[in-house]
Amino acid sequence: MTNTPSSTGQSNHVSSKDTALNDGLLQDSAATQPPFIDEHEFNIRLAENDSYDGLTFEVIEAEVTEGQRVVSRGVYLAPNLITTLSLLSGFYSILASTQGEFYKASLAIFLSAILDGADGRVARMLNAQSPFGEQYDSLADMLAFGVAPAILIYSFALEPLGRIGIGCAFVFTACAAFRLARFNVQVGIVDKKYFVGLASPLAAILVTSAVMVAVDHNEWIGQYDTAVMFLFAAWVVTCGLLMVSNVKYYSFKEFDKKKVPFVVLIIGVLVMSIILYDIPVGLLAIGIIYALSGIVTTVKIKFKGL
Repeated sequence: MTNTPSSTGQSNHVSSKDTALNDGLLQDSAATQPPFIDEHEFNIRLAENDSYDGLTFEVIEAEVTEGQRVVSRGVYLAPNLITTLSLLSGFYSILASTQGEFYKASLAIFLSAILDGADGRVARMLNAQSPFGEQYDSLADMLAFGVAPAILIYSFALEPLGRIGIGCAFVFTACAAFRLARFNVQVGIVDKKYFVGLASPLAAILVTSAVMVAVDHNEWIGQYDTAVMFLFAAWVVTCGLLMVSNVKYYSFKEFDKKKVPFVVLIIGVLVMSIILYDIPVGLLAIGIIYALSGIVTTVKIKFKGL
């Protein structure tokens, strides 16, 4: 009669296999208790405990849980799928811009902005935040809010300007990259109530809504008029520079947790009614007001400090 392994033995085998990576990294208590070990040494240990054989598709990342640095495998599905949809929308916008379908390209960027706001909320709601998700979100934002709007406005109005048009569009893309990189290194340092510099989705909406207004009112704005082309060139550069400025903008991250006077709700309804009359014009107007609000607030603070 052959002996079969007990269920307990199987369970212990699976458990030891799943935790081998953590055991190898966490065997030294000095590595897990504050102060942590040197970052370089931690990365070396992380690489040494990579026990995969053959061709695999996996994510290994380090997280801090209850004051201890642990290693985890896998990704959270829901928020990362939403981020992927945002990335897809940005990719489609680029394709549409190169084919002259500017309105579709603009709508795709708006969809990316909506999805970008949703993935973070879903991650917080499901307690599914991770370093991989944060980095993936930034890369998706770079395409959707850094590259796609620049290609949209270049294809729509800046191409006849030649190298000047290329330079202006590139300024926006580069500033979006700077903005996202600075945001990543300042997480946990700056006040969450404010954005330092105009957030990249909002800058993208300013550029996109301007294109949509021009498309809707092409009879009096035009597309390739010299004045319009230089106006768009100045506009895209301004939006890019606002992203890398130190102007503080209210983030509205805690706005939904506070009560406001009832009249604010009525004002909100009236604003939405005005926007519905001409959505691109309304969104552009609100975006401009928001962009100016940070500048006005900064100027007031400067004058008070004098």
